[in-house]
Amino acid sequence: MDELKDLRIVDNFYQTSAFFPMPTILVGTISENGMTNLGSYSLCFPYYIAGKDYYAMLLECRNSSNTAQNILRNKTVSLNFIPDKRKYFREAVRLGFPGETTEQKMKNCLFTLRKGEAEGRRPEIVEESFQVFECTWDDSLEQAYEDKAGNLEGYDPPYRSFNGITSKFGAHFILKIDKILMKEKYRNAIVNGVKAGAFPAVPVDYGYRDSTNFWYTKFRRPIPEKIQAKEGDVQSVIYAASRIDPAVKFTDEACAKLTKIPRVFLKAALTQMVEIAKSEGISVIDEAALTVINDKRREEKKRK
Repeated sequence: MDELKDLRIVDNFYQTSAFFPMPTILVGTISENGMTNLGSYSLCFPYYIAGKDYYAMLLECRNSSNTAQNILRNKTVSLNFIPDKRKYFREAVRLGFPGETTEQKMKNCLFTLRKGEAEGRRPEIVEESFQVFECTWDDSLEQAYEDKAGNLEGYDPPYRSFNGITSKFGAHFILKIDKILMKEKYRNAIVNGVKAGAFPAVPVDYGYRDSTNFWYTKFRRPIPEKIQAKEGDVQSVIYAASRIDPAVKFTDEACAKLTKIPRVFLKAALTQMVEIAKSEGISVIDEAALTVINDKRREEKKRK
């Protein structure tokens, strides 16, 4: 059996000291001449996913890049997720090469640009994407609005901890998600329930290695693995349900149908059910009322 061996950790450790799967994203920003600039990035991940008044992504990049400089100037960004096609990945590699101006790199760009749907002055989006996040940099965090564009030889301290200029050559941007746009086939899968054949063909990037190649893996059909749900005790559900709102009661039979909800999500689910029940004039949630409420929950999900 192979043993795990210690490996020296060096700069850009995610691709020099590790194998780390990443997305392939074309980041659109507005250049000084008003053109949309596309830069290829993989260090872009969900940041605020719940519990805040907005949702956000985190983008890491060189602070001298066209992308970083444009964000510092204009704040608006499009995150374009491209599907798995060899010609698309080859073009993404070309667009990621540093040192070219927007005019040079975009002159014969393979991708089709069009206007997005978010309000205000925005970079265009990539038509070939399977999904696009239209975003705005939140420069209020850490007073990052004090960081200005124009320094291409590295920034001097002090540095921010997580938003704005974070090192001599590095930058992190917390990007508020304003719009999520998605091809209809995949949107329908999220709203109506996803199946193996309804996933977009997502390339997985492994980064630039040995100063020679960018590596990625081609998409393969996803494989589902069912969760072996542990049913909770009916009495636990009855106990929790009785403490949500005295104006709305749950019958024992209705509670018995809710035992598969994980305990950590139970209170939130019961609270939402009570809110819907009150809006529908329901004071007792029995099995029939539960069916009505679950239909309403599905309708709300579709509207979102």
